Amino acid sequence: MRKYLLLGVAAFAITIYLTNASWLAQAPPRDPTLISHRGVYQTYSKENLGRDDCTAIHVYKPEHDYLENTIRSMRAAFEAGADIVEIDVHPTTDGEFAVFHDWTIDCRTEGKGTTRDHPMSYLKTLDIGYGYTADGGKTFPFRGKGVGLIPTLEEVYRTFPDKRFLVNIKSNQPQEVVLLDQYLRERQLPPTGPLLVYGSERVMQKVRALRPEAWGFSRESVQTCSYHYLLLGWSGHIPAACRNGAIVVPNTWEWALWGWPNRFMQRMDDAGALVMALDFAGRGRAMHGIYKPQELDFLPSDYRGALWVEKIEVIGPYAKTKFTSPH
Repeated sequence: MRKYLLLGVAAFAITIYLTNASWLAQAPPRDPTLISHRGVYQTYSKENLGRDDCTAIHVYKPEHDYLENTIRSMRAAFEAGADIVEIDVHPTTDGEFAVFHDWTIDCRTEGKGTTRDHPMSYLKTLDIGYGYTADGGKTFPFRGKGVGLIPTLEEVYRTFPDKRFLVNIKSNQPQEVVLLDQYLRERQLPPTGPLLVYGSERVMQKVRALRPEAWGFSRESVQTCSYHYLLLGWSGHIPAACRNGAIVVPNTWEWALWGWPNRFMQRMDDAGALVMALDFAGRGRAMHGIYKPQELDFLPSDYRGALWVEKIEVIGPYAKTKFTSPH
C-alpha cells in the first residue's frame, strides 16, 4: 500500500513539474512593454512622506527640466522607448478632462483648491512648475516655466494619435466613469485601439460595464489575480481576476510564480493579462516602479512582459541592451 502511495505522490509531482516547466514553453515573440509612469518627471524622496504630502517640495536635485503629465514630458518618454505613458485625469467644471496628477492644485501651482472644482480655462493659466524645490524652498528652478502646460485629455490623444496611454481615474466615483465614457465617445477617442485604464475596483466595475472591450485593472484585481495564481497556478488555472487585466512580478519572490518565466508568461498572454515587473525590494506593499537598471537584474534576457518604469529616460535605453530581441 505504501509503495502505491509513494508512486502516486511521485506521479503527481512529475505531473506538476511538467505542467509548470518553463523550458517546455517559448518566450513570446515580442519586446518588453515599457510603461512610463507620468512620463519623464522630477522624481522625489519618499522618506517620511505622507500619503497627502506635497511631493514637489521633496524632489531630488533636477537632472532635466521635464514636468510630469505634460505634452513635452510624454514626447520625451516615447523618444526614450516608452510603449505606453501613464497619465492622470480629472473632470473639470466646463466639461473637459484635465491631465494632472494631484487632487488639488496647491502643491505644484500658485493656485488653490481641488483640481476638479475649476474650469479648464482657469487651469490653463496656472504655472505647474511653481511649487518645485529641491533645497527646502531656497530656490524654485521651474517657477515661471510651466504656465499653461496642463493639457486636456483630448489634446493628449490628438497630439499622439498613434501612441498608447494608460489613463488613471483618480476618484472613487463611478459617475466619473460615465462622464469619461461620454467625453471619449463624443470625440471618438482613443484614436486607435481600446481604452487602457485603471483605478479603484469600484470604478473599474463601471468601466467594464460601459466598455467591455477596454483593458484595465485595479489594485484589488491585481492583488486577487496574483494571490489566487500563487494558490492555484500549479494546476494551470488562470484566476478570473487576471483575464484582460494585470498581474505583478515582484523582484523579491518572482520564483514563486508557477511556470516562471516562460510558462507563466504564456498563460498570462492567453488570458489577456499584462505582466508587470515592479520593484518591491524594501519598498512595502504598494506598486513601485523601476528606477535603476540593477532593479531589472532578476529578469531573464528574454523577458517579454511589461515594466512599470519611473525613470524612462534611464530604463528605456538600458532595456534595449538588457533584453534580447526575438528572432
